Parts: sequence; C-alpha cells; structure tokens
Amino acid sequence: MENFINGMWTKPRSEQYADVFNPCTGEVIETFACSNIKDVNEALHVANLAFKNWKKTPVAQRAVLQHKAATLMRQNAERLANSLASELGRPLAGCFTEISRSADLLDFYAEEGLRMKGEIPLHNLEGEKALIVREAIGVVVAITPFNYPITLLVMKLGAALMAGCTVVAKPSEDTPISTLILAEIFMEAGYPPGVFNVLTGWGYEIGNALIEHPITAKIAFTGGTSTGKRIGATAAMHNKRITLELGGQSPAIVCEDADITTAVTAIVRHAFANSGQFCYRVNRVYVHKTKYQAFLAQAVALAQKLKLGNPHSNADMGPIVNQKIYQNSEAQVLDALEKGATVLTGGQRLRGEEYDKGWYFPPTIISDTNHSMKIMTEETFGPVVGIMPFETNEEAIALANDSEYGLAAYVFSEQVGTGLRIAESLEAGSVWINNISRSYHDVPFGGVKQSGIGREKGHYGIEAYTELKTIYLNY
Repeated sequence: MENFINGMWTKPRSEQYADVFNPCTGEVIETFACSNIKDVNEALHVANLAFKNWKKTPVAQRAVLQHKAATLMRQNAERLANSLASELGRPLAGCFTEISRSADLLDFYAEEGLRMKGEIPLHNLEGEKALIVREAIGVVVAITPFNYPITLLVMKLGAALMAGCTVVAKPSEDTPISTLILAEIFMEAGYPPGVFNVLTGWGYEIGNALIEHPITAKIAFTGGTSTGKRIGATAAMHNKRITLELGGQSPAIVCEDADITTAVTAIVRHAFANSGQFCYRVNRVYVHKTKYQAFLAQAVALAQKLKLGNPHSNADMGPIVNQKIYQNSEAQVLDALEKGATVLTGGQRLRGEEYDKGWYFPPTIISDTNHSMKIMTEETFGPVVGIMPFETNEEAIALANDSEYGLAAYVFSEQVGTGLRIAESLEAGSVWINNISRSYHDVPFGGVKQSGIGREKGHYGIEAYTELKTIYLNY
C-alpha cells in the first residue's frame, strides 16, 4: 500500500516497499511504502497548509465530521477487523471490540470538544478584560505501536482533530494496513485533504526527521520506554510539545481479605488478553501468604483453559506478533528458572502443525519469584506472569512501588478502606480496585515515572493539543 498524503494514495520517493506478514502463518499479506526524508517533508508541509484552514473550522463542524467518521468505522468494522486480525494475529472478536471502542472514543471526543471553554477572570478593572483562550497547537506527529494500532491512534487523532490540529500518523511496520484503511475512511467522511495523513516506513529512517522538522509542533507517542526517552530528548532540543505513553510493569496486590475467585478471574483475563501485548497488563502479582496456594491453583486452572489459535478459530489468544517480541517472554522465563522460580503452566513455545509458522507462547504462570528476576522488574509484553507471596500490606506496597514504571496497578480487598489506602499509596497513573476493566473514555490515562509524560482521554486529552493564550482587552 502507498502512503496517504493530502487525501491521496502517494508513492514513496524511495520507490521501495517492505512486506507485512501474517504472524499466524508467516505469509506476506501486503506491502507498505518505505518513506524517506522527502516524504516526511511533503507530508508535514501538506499538513501545515491544511492546518491554516482547519484551525478556523467551527468546532461544531469538526464534531459533525468526527461523528461521521465514527459511523463509517462501524459500517466498515468487518474490513477493519479482518485487517487487524491478519496483521496482528489477534482473535477476531477482540479486533471487532477494538474498532467499536475506537469509534466510541471518536464520538466522545466530538462531544467533549464542543464543551471546551476559555476563561475571563473577574478582575473588576474598569475598561479592561483578560481573556484566556485555547488555540490549536499545530501539526501533530502521532507515532503508534502494533498492539492496538487503531485505538492508540484514535486516542491521539480524535483529540487533535477536535482541538483544530492536523495529523501525520506513523504506524508500526508490523500493522500499517489498518491505519491506512482508517485514513481512507476519514477521507470518505469528508475531512479536507491534508488534515489526516499516514506515512509508513522504518522508524530509524524517518523518526528523527518527523520529530525535528520545524513544522512539527507536537509528538504524541505510544511505545517502549527507551524509544520514548529518545523522542523526549530530541523533542526537548527543539522545544516540541510531547505526550508519551510508555512501558509498564503493572503490579496486582491480592490482600488477605480478598475474594480469590474475583481476583483470579480478573487477573488471568487481563494478563493474557492480546497475548499479553499491551502496556498496562498485569505483569506481576503479590498475594498474601494465607491465600497464596489457593490463588496459584485457581490461576493455573483458569489459564490452562485458554485456547491458542488463529483469529478465525474462536481462540482466546493468538500468536505474538514477531520473533523479537516473542524472545522477551522466553528470556524472562529462562531467567526466572535460573534464579529458582517454578513454572506452573506454559513456559515454552507451542509446537505442532497449527503453531509452527507463528510465534505462539502459551499463558505462563511463574511462582516462587522475587525481585532479582526480570519477570518482576522488566516489562514482558507477552503472556507471562510472575507471582510471589507477601506478609503485610506495607510490604506489598513497597514491592509494587519497587519499579521504574508507574502506568497502572491493581488491588483486591473486600475492605473498601484497605483498598483505597493501598491505591493511594501506589505510584501509578491508574489504579483499579476489585476489578480490571478497560480504561474509560472520560477519565485521564497515562503514567508516572518511566511510564510516560502527559495524559490521554477525557477533556485532558483534548487540552493536551492546545496552547493557552492570554489576551488583554482594553475598551
């Protein structure tokens, strides 16, 4: 497929393409354009030209277009979901869910954009008013990963467009197809050419050019912490605005008074969703010593019921997207075993006719872990969970906070006060108590420490694409 620039399919200046692989079969399913600096320059200039008119477009008109784009996403759900399933390998039901939730988020942003307001402080000065207004920040570069390519883009795109910004999106090389289809849908919705552009290619070839370009006003990035740090450092050198949603190593604490069945059900469902390939999944679990063995038994039994297979087989889990991501799970299991841990289920790549062509790693539960092990300290981004016992809530809190990450955390306790006190003590951008749900559209999402800078979703997400201006009016 070509780049999508200025409302048109555009050949890359390099005239080179790379393959997109089906992670279930290893087969080539499509190609994507390998962009270079000339393509970057073209896309950003087009977006900047479109910005001059888009920022003046009435907010109500932007909302109408965004609602229409959401409707068209639902009408094209089968096409988008099948594209996601082919390039990501996720079970089809999960792909449909991603499309539905992303369309809902577009609708939410459209309505929230209509509620954005400025301020007039009541200084009570004769003949003078100070007006505080918000203005669109400019051209936004949105860089997104493979694991939720539509949702993670819409978190940026829907907010930026409602704020009056234009966007150049750079999707992952593993999953570019669905993003290109989305651009086509937005064009069909009636967005002016150049408002939403998609540039594909290798990050190491065009990443710095996208960030450093004088037209780029903001970079919105979701991905690994090391890459995010490099983006942040480069952006700071050029005084660019950033939103960074980075890695996670999210802990769950199961207290002595927790309902074990509730905790096990929520944690197993969450930890192994999308084959563990998302940043705020449960990565490590701390269970009170009196509930430890019961928790392990139930968790293993539930994990062993999960079925792996291709997206069209009614499976619960698909393959890991590529060998590089797969190797991390394998390495962390080996590291834990070498340091005295026990693998209770899973732990080795699945083999056989159904699995040999994909990177299938089963849901894996490791007990007898400690913080000398990578599974308890480093992001896995795969279906592996480490579990260890604790004696006091204070110990559990200290262990949970013993991490450079701070994206999400989870607490299970039948005592509301206990759950809230622990939640207040955890160093994380979001904390769930007694359940694990998807993050809501109307509340902020993001991390602390090495898990990122800034927030997405809610009115906070739209405000992140604006600059404040104070106008002093004398009359």
